[in-house]
Amino acid sequence: MSSERRPFRIREWMKSRKISVTGIAAELNVHHSLVSATIHGRKNNKKVLNALIVHGCPSDLLALPETIKQ
Repeated sequence: MSSERRPFRIREWMKSRKISVTGIAAELNVHHSLVSATIHGRKNNKKVLNALIVHGCPSDLLALPETIKQ
């Protein structure tokens, strides 16, 4: 697995499934900037990462921290 998150690939994946940053934020009741920061690897928010996993985002794009790895 890649050691770094791949934000452009994650966004590409989201776009192909019509999932938006604001949509994930609304679903989780968090600010869109938290979702964006998590996608770009500046944060490791478990709630956001788990939501991406539930939506089917490939884990190799997320470079999951040890506390979240399945």
